[in-house]
Amino acid sequence: METQKDSRNMMVTIGGKGTGNEKREQYDYYATDPIAVDYLLKYETFDNNIWECACGEGNISKRLEHYGYNVRSTDLIYRGFGEEKPVNFLMETKQFDGDIITNPPYSHSLEFVNQALKLSKRKVAMFLKLQFIETQKRYKHLFSKNPPSAIYIFVKRIKCFKNNEPSSYLSAVCYCWFIWDKEYNGEPVIRWIDNL
Repeated sequence: METQKDSRNMMVTIGGKGTGNEKREQYDYYATDPIAVDYLLKYETFDNNIWECACGEGNISKRLEHYGYNVRSTDLIYRGFGEEKPVNFLMETKQFDGDIITNPPYSHSLEFVNQALKLSKRKVAMFLKLQFIETQKRYKHLFSKNPPSAIYIFVKRIKCFKNNEPSSYLSAVCYCWFIWDKEYNGEPVIRWIDNL
């Protein structure tokens, strides 16, 4: 007989919210392992100007700067990195002269993608859970009109850290890069990143 604890463990294993007692990090702050950027740049090229609009403590931004990109780093919450004045990306209206790359707060990921598509010059790269590809809502409000040009799935799961604490690494969630290219007209390409 399945217990409530078994049910919660199963939901965590498949990446669901479940009914567990563990609180999600405030503002969905789950920082990206910078190595995810290394793999992204093996497959995609971007405008020299990048906006990292949910920069946290700079894990993605610093890696992009390492590769020579000019990065604008903003966030709703200032965590000691990027522009000190809080920027609510979802309220921005000015077109950005470049591409947008981020790991958005998952609870607002659909809104972040749609907003990035409005504000970016050409390309958008979002580090998201693989399960982002499903649901009627996302199909209706995003994929039916703006399917991604590519999805890069990591063979070995990439780390995300709750509140950017290495000890909080959770391996139960499969993250991947979703790419939108406004100049691409074909069907989405799915590729596996062999990071074993």
